[in-house]
Amino acid sequence: MELRHLRYFVVTCEAGTVSRAAELLHITQPSLSRQLRQLEDELGAELFDRAGRRMTPSRVGRALLANARDVLERAAALKTAATFHAHGRIDRLTIGAPTVTLTDVVAPFIATLAPEDPTIDVLGADGLSAVETLARGADLAIATAAPRAPYRSRRLAVLPVWAYVPERHPWSGRGSVPLAEVLEEQVIVLPPAFTARQSLDAALLELGTTYARVIEAANGTVAQAHAAAGRGVALVSDDPRFGLVPLRVGTGERRLEIKLTAAWDARHEAAATLEAFAGRLSDFVGERYG
Repeated sequence: MELRHLRYFVVTCEAGTVSRAAELLHITQPSLSRQLRQLEDELGAELFDRAGRRMTPSRVGRALLANARDVLERAAALKTAATFHAHGRIDRLTIGAPTVTLTDVVAPFIATLAPEDPTIDVLGADGLSAVETLARGADLAIATAAPRAPYRSRRLAVLPVWAYVPERHPWSGRGSVPLAEVLEEQVIVLPPAFTARQSLDAALLELGTTYARVIEAANGTVAQAHAAAGRGVALVSDDPRFGLVPLRVGTGERRLEIKLTAAWDARHEAAATLEAFAGRLSDFVGERYG
């Protein structure tokens, strides 16, 4: 058994189909199918229930999935520890964060790094807590809530959820707009896993109301594209696109916002390095967004 076989097993469980898993793993479908069969032969158990293109973990597969993830996490930790002890530094560092944060925060931050800094890998973590993101293999997780010990964290920023409208919209010169007034328009929202949507849904629950007319867009860029086409007001935390005007959204005494926190495992071999990196990321976010 090789570690790559376990990785193929885990990714296929998460992807749901061999074609999607092969795409994520950058290998061919026949090769992936063959190696999954090899793993099943070695373990003496069927790991998947196969129905057409779908690959659903079998009862045995579900039981072994957590063990496979644990082995991969321990192997990654061993490699990191070996590198750290040999060189006194991390050569590669994985940052896990929601998609919008990866695009508007992490990617611009990576562009500022020096050649001697670690190579940054990224991990999409929409809808995941900091602990879940770290368990998926991230060294540094960006989430909306700080985890408890043995994890440590640092606040990065409090970012607004904007109401985006075209320049021709009657609100464009206002600077801010009450959420109740926004809800009178058709609103363009993101899927529930996105932090901007979660902040919005929490505010609606607090107000005891909901949307009257709504479009759910796949991501912030598509949401803003709909707004630019005049189909409604986009409620997202992304940086502005398509010449749209951002408005702060008020809900009584407070505003719609997202609190971003960087977290890491205090037991990590390079915990001090991760803490310093979180500090640099915090400084960058402060300079970029104020």
